[in-house]
Amino acid sequence: MKKVLVLFAAFMLLAVNQAAFAYRASNFSDDAKIVAAINLLEQSGETDVLRNLQKHAIRVSFDDLSAYTYNSSKTFAVSTYNKYGTRVIMINSIYKNAPVEQIACLVAHESMHVKRVADLEEETIATQKEAATWTRLKVASRAYPDTRLTRRLDKLSNMYLASSAGNNIIQNKIASNGFYRAQLGLN
Repeated sequence: MKKVLVLFAAFMLLAVNQAAFAYRASNFSDDAKIVAAINLLEQSGETDVLRNLQKHAIRVSFDDLSAYTYNSSKTFAVSTYNKYGTRVIMINSIYKNAPVEQIACLVAHESMHVKRVADLEEETIATQKEAATWTRLKVASRAYPDTRLTRRLDKLSNMYLASSAGNNIIQNKIASNGFYRAQLGLN
């Protein structure tokens, strides 16, 4: 009888722990495409992305980024804080019709930003996550639209695949880019 109670207690503990980590993609967004992208991230095993979204109670939406960035037409997405101090990810609304795999990559990138102000290390981690996600999610037999976003993701994927332990091409590109040098205080 004692063994049965111990097994039952262990089972209940595991069940409660699983429920505590459970989430629904719709907790993070009201937009069907973003929910589909988050579900795709879950299906592809991107637990670190989902953990960051949940830990920081992040909401994700498509938005006009002109009020948030200097050149909004060139900005893909941002991770910032709303007026209540809550983290939000805003994906540029010009990409609302992008394939779900590409939206997933933008969510993956922005979810890696956990500091109030990004530094070179965090930007590198976020960009590598975006590249790795695209490398895994891109469907080889599918023709993706020829957009700035597709070209960016393909370029990042190529850099990611060409990098090695001693030569992180993505980090080198970020560190030498004028925009990032100014944004990350590398000047």
